[in-house]
This record gives sequence, structure tokens and C-alpha cells, in this order.
Amino acid sequence: MHQRGYNVIATVRKAEDAILLQQLGITTTLLDLDHSLSIQQAINFSLDHFEGQIDALFNNAAYGQPGAVEDLTRDVLRQQFETNLFGTQELSNLVISQMRKQGHGRIIYNSSVLGLVSMSFRGAYNASKFALEGLIDTLRLELYDSNIHISLIEPGPILSDFRKNSFEKYQQNINRDQSVHKEIYLAMEQRLTKQGAAVPFTLPADTVVKKLIHALESKRPKIRYYVTFPTYLFTFLKRILPHRWLDYIIIKIQ
Repeated sequence: MHQRGYNVIATVRKAEDAILLQQLGITTTLLDLDHSLSIQQAINFSLDHFEGQIDALFNNAAYGQPGAVEDLTRDVLRQQFETNLFGTQELSNLVISQMRKQGHGRIIYNSSVLGLVSMSFRGAYNASKFALEGLIDTLRLELYDSNIHISLIEPGPILSDFRKNSFEKYQQNINRDQSVHKEIYLAMEQRLTKQGAAVPFTLPADTVVKKLIHALESKRPKIRYYVTFPTYLFTFLKRILPHRWLDYIIIKIQ
């Protein structure tokens, strides 16, 4: 978006992550969605930098906590929701307040195919994305006629550090050797640590950017943008198949 001529502020959780972005001429600010003070400071910085106007927000910060639902503690689930839902919407609400003052704005949320269908051993992430989509569907209705447009991007597998970050959370929070799912976890570890694409139909991040550009620049942005073949496929199957049939297909392919 910076290359496209947008005045961008990129947020990072660690100061060292800002170095490469700053070398490219991109303004950065620290933001940790788990902490309200950090969110408020990032908003204040952005308003000062943009001279009191924010035209768009792209919510792209999230992580996936692997693990069987029965192996997830309350604290681990809470951590997943703090980042993927609570912090994301706290930030968005502050931006909405500014957008109402200026009379326009666009907010794009990067969700997931796992906000449409669930897959095993991704329960925390599934739940956070289902909750996000429910919240945003409601928000969109409440912002009707406000000239603030809300869109969801729903990718399937994308090349990124997502699996690397997920593996770190898996190591922190899942006790493989004391779980009845130990053998499945061993196979999961191979997938999470595999270099390059781990599953078919994985696409580069540029495919998400194309949808983001449309959501920002179209006179009539879409409510939902699907990215990758699995998202289109599962959206279709969820619409036409009985629940048990869909369960069977997901169990067989994952």
C-alpha cells in the first residue's frame, strides 16, 4: 500500500521488527493488541501523524493457537481472544469514533476460512474467527448509512510466518506427552515446522493485497472477499451439504 501511494503507518509489537519497514520509508509505531494502553498510544500517534484523520484501518494482527479443545486451558483461550478479538475491536472502535467525526472511513478485517468452517486441533483460532465474524456482521448493520464501510477478507492457506508463530504457541501452551492426542501432535509438529507451503492451494500474500485494494478503492466494497480455492470450496459446501456430510469431508482431508 505504501508503494501504491498510501500514507501508511505499519504497526509492530517489537521495535526490531520496525527496522526493515523504516528502511523502506514506511512509518511505524508499536502496537500490542493485548494491552489497552498500547492501543491508545498507537491511535494517538496515528492521529498526530495524519493530522487528525484516519481514512482506513486494516486489521491484520492475529495468531493461531494449535491444540485439541480439551487441552486448552482457560488462560490459553483468553490469550487467543485478547489478540484476535478483544484487542482488534478495541482498536477498531477508537478508529470508528474518529471516522464518525470526519464522516467517512473503511475498516477491513483479515479473517479466515476458519471463520466459516472449523477444523480439528484449531479450536481456539476457529472460535476467535467465528466470534470476530459475528461481531463484524453486527457492526456492519450498526454502521449502515454512516459512510463507514466494513469488509471481511477470508483467506485459506497463505505463505507467511503464521505456522512459525503457531508452533511457538504450541510449544508454550500444549503438553504433548500428557495428551491423549500425542500421536496427532507429532504429525502436527511436522506440518507446523515444514518449510514453504504445507498444504495444497497455498497462495502468496499478494493475493490478499489484491482484495485489500478493492476493499479500499471500490465505490461499492464487498462485504466478504474470499481468497484461495479452499475458501470458495468450503463456502459452497457449507451452503449445500448436511452438517454430518461436511464434517466427514473435513475429517478426511485435514
